[in-house]
Amino acid sequence: MKKSAILLRLFFTMLKIGVFTFGGGYAMIALLENEFISRKSWMERDEFLDMVAISESTPGPVAINSATYIGYKMAGFWGALISTIGICIPSFTIIYVISLFFDAFLEMTLVEYAFRGIQVCVIYLILSAGLNMLKDVKKAPMEIFILSATILCMVVFSLFAVAFSAVFYILISGVIGLSVYLIRKLRKREKKD
Repeated sequence: MKKSAILLRLFFTMLKIGVFTFGGGYAMIALLENEFISRKSWMERDEFLDMVAISESTPGPVAINSATYIGYKMAGFWGALISTIGICIPSFTIIYVISLFFDAFLEMTLVEYAFRGIQVCVIYLILSAGLNMLKDVKKAPMEIFILSATILCMVVFSLFAVAFSAVFYILISGVIGLSVYLIRKLRKREKKD
């Protein structure tokens, strides 16, 4: 396939994802998974999970980071650029139009009801993506421990209104995972010696 055809395909795929997904990056994960794995076969499920983990841990929205990743994988720098632009255009256009009529827009009852309906859909999309990813996570004791501890902390902190950024959950989990990896590697090296 020609590079120009790949770039066009990337652009229109990302444009479609940007147009039909509400609720931000996490709500897009289910649609990204469907497009990248099921429909287009651009990546395997394990690579998709790695891409989501990297997209969540790097600065910027998950959907944009994911689009940049898949674009770079498919067509290098230009693929990353085209994919990023494609996924950003719908959001930018919608927000720009809304900003022109923001005050009048918020006073419309129909808009209020539409946003309430969209909120339900966004909750479903995020929950669906989370459950699908949970099915594919390795079920080793360390992964189960980290997941359980994170969920427990999130629930307890929410109940007691403790402000704790999601970034800290990611960093702490990463440090624990890296520490366990290094300890296991050192033990294997000691056994060999």
